[in-house]
Amino acid sequence: MNLQETMNALEAMGTEQNCKVYKRHGAGDNLFGVSFANLNKLKKQIKTDHALAVELWKTGNTDARCLAIFIADPARMSEKTLEAWLGDIGYSLLADLFAGNIASRHPSAARHMKAWMRSRSDFTGQVGWDLLAIRALRDSEITEGDLEDYLEAIERDIHQSANRTRYAMNNALIAIGMRSDRLRQKALAAARRIGKVEVDHGETNCKTPDAASYILKAAARKKASRN
Repeated sequence: MNLQETMNALEAMGTEQNCKVYKRHGAGDNLFGVSFANLNKLKKQIKTDHALAVELWKTGNTDARCLAIFIADPARMSEKTLEAWLGDIGYSLLADLFAGNIASRHPSAARHMKAWMRSRSDFTGQVGWDLLAIRALRDSEITEGDLEDYLEAIERDIHQSANRTRYAMNNALIAIGMRSDRLRQKALAAARRIGKVEVDHGETNCKTPDAASYILKAAARKKASRN
């Protein structure tokens, strides 16, 4: 599919109801309102097409950018493009998708993670902490000692951090607590000292998970699966 064919397909799949929902979540006005079920259908149809992904991203359309993240090849993405896409993000869902599908698979993203965490841009900070959460669960190169240091940073800074960064830090706290039994105890202690994490979710029904409760439930599920 070329760019015009893909944009036509996205427009045909969009709905006004989805537009209303996505806008309440901060998606902006340049969108068609395509469901994730339909985005996944297009993703399976197109597979990986990095050149098309770059063209889709340039449109600024939220649905096109979601699809671009799905079909891009992180191995072909230059650091300049990686940073450019990250700088364009102004929507929390795009930040999450970028962290999970691009940053976590990009060969140099781990080197930039700490800088992203410290960024004054809320969504860049979100991606940095999202990436830590992913690495805490998947990447053996990040040690338990490293993660203990991040627990200290979370406890120290979470209440003073920007809104979506704060939400991602809470998720990173949960992920660290799911890494091992030892880190679970340390994360639980940190979560209890931190207390309730306030995040403004706008005009939505989204809620911020209670880290301690989530960690304990995850541990219980893991134990049950072993029995």
